[in-house]
Amino acid sequence: MPIQWKQNDKKTMHVNEAENGVVYLTWPAIEKIEGIRHAFSTRIGGVSKEHLSSMNLSFSRGDDPANVRENYRRFCEAAGFEVENIVTSDQAHTTKVRYVTKADCGSGVTRDRDFHDIDGMITDEPGVVLATFYADCVPLYFVDPVHRAIGLSHSGWRGTVHKMGQATLDAMHERFGTEAKDVIAAVGPSICQDCYEVSGDVIEEFRAAFPETLHEKLFYGKPDGKYQLNLWEANHQILLAAGVPEKQIHLPNLCTCCNPDFLYSHRASKGKRGNLAAFLSLV
Repeated sequence: MPIQWKQNDKKTMHVNEAENGVVYLTWPAIEKIEGIRHAFSTRIGGVSKEHLSSMNLSFSRGDDPANVRENYRRFCEAAGFEVENIVTSDQAHTTKVRYVTKADCGSGVTRDRDFHDIDGMITDEPGVVLATFYADCVPLYFVDPVHRAIGLSHSGWRGTVHKMGQATLDAMHERFGTEAKDVIAAVGPSICQDCYEVSGDVIEEFRAAFPETLHEKLFYGKPDGKYQLNLWEANHQILLAAGVPEKQIHLPNLCTCCNPDFLYSHRASKGKRGNLAAFLSLV
């Protein structure tokens, strides 16, 4: 399947096809870090049907739960995770970050969660697999190789304007002693500026949240009163301001909305879609 990369057709992520037919994405920079396993799912290699085809990883999109469970089995077989060790977020466009442990394993997949309204998770326990869900919003990966700690967060426009990236780094600093200068961070596949039209009220929040010197980088207006918003650059700037070095921030160059047959996109499908997932664990 042809994939449309953005600027200069630069392929910033590895496209992996497992023997069982599952296709998933990985970051070269994170692959190089010893003791880390990560992945980002695509639509390819699952058993879900019609608009959910085929690797839907959400139980909340109207899919047959048996299909979702089989998708998790296939995906984990392909990417090297244990299904029973996954801990999933309960996303509500917050900036709440939860420290998770082995006691949370299985939450949202093999058993019900005992927490709610959590968009970010951090851990320093090997084997715990963090998982968050997407279909245009921004995945944020954080790896602290010094303290052997990780974080994974969901950041839509609300999470971005309230600086979920900063909130995750703050939580890692408080819990593990993480210093932003040591962190390798990645902004995962999500909607690009060309595809992300928003209204003026959204832009007013971004005007208030970011310095005026950055506004030109983050959005531009159109004659119809709408705006095009750059969530990749907004999260990039949040990470820079938090102290993550430029060379340690990796941007996706891969848009969900530009690739609706390869990645689920809420915008492209007008809401008829499954969910992608980001995965991150210490091993």
